[in-house]
Amino acid sequence: MHTYTETEVNTRIENIINEQISTVDEKKAYADILSLVDLTTLEGSDNEEKIKSLCEQAMSFKEQGEGVPNVAAVCVYPPFVKQAKELLKGTGISVASVAGAFPSGQSPIEIKVAEIKYAVAEGADDIDMVISRGKFLSGDHKTVGDEVRAIKDACGNAHLKVILETGELQTLDNIRLASDISIANGGDFIKTSTGKIQPAATEQAFLVMLDAIKDEFDKSGKKIGIKPAGGIAEPEDALRYYLLVKGVLGDDWLNSHLFRFGASRLATKLLNKII
Repeated sequence: MHTYTETEVNTRIENIINEQISTVDEKKAYADILSLVDLTTLEGSDNEEKIKSLCEQAMSFKEQGEGVPNVAAVCVYPPFVKQAKELLKGTGISVASVAGAFPSGQSPIEIKVAEIKYAVAEGADDIDMVISRGKFLSGDHKTVGDEVRAIKDACGNAHLKVILETGELQTLDNIRLASDISIANGGDFIKTSTGKIQPAATEQAFLVMLDAIKDEFDKSGKKIGIKPAGGIAEPEDALRYYLLVKGVLGDDWLNSHLFRFGASRLATKLLNKII
């Protein structure tokens, strides 16, 4: 059992960031971060026109100048996966989809699995699912793990990002336990938040999640990815998350196979830091 105190975690965060900041070229780091962004729209008002616009934006970054990368992916609801996949064909930009009763997680597992299978059949490269926080908080950790496993099985070749919704998990120790359960049951990534509740991503939750990934790697050699999402709108904030990954997990994690940012407002601001 891991026991975290906020004071200890906050001290570690500042120590890691202060240690790492002198080791990076900030302009290069901002370009790296842009290449890790899942450009996201997850609104009830989303429609085909909005998805077209999002995909055009995703493809536009590389044309802005030398050393400017494209984003890693776009992230959309399942009905728009096929459209996004066709628009982004040949660009190297992935399509991620939130599925499995996002954002509440409040559906029977059969319904969640059916939605995952639909999104994968439409062409999703990544699936972003959300755990059942109600079951987790009532102590039914087995069901939480079983659901992650069932959804992983439904993903086929798609990567599974498991959203913990850390703002609802109440304690840092709970965030650590939810991270461990998600990793043990097949999650390829763990992700902080849906972006639909406050607080969304926090550095404290993120550090605890990094610890879980580091311990798994030390134990098994398996590299699990991480995705902070929700409320990260400023490049300077994103840089702090980047430095935490660099400090805890090392440079091997600083790529889009193991590290993503969920963001809708961040990308353009990053571009302004690069050009």
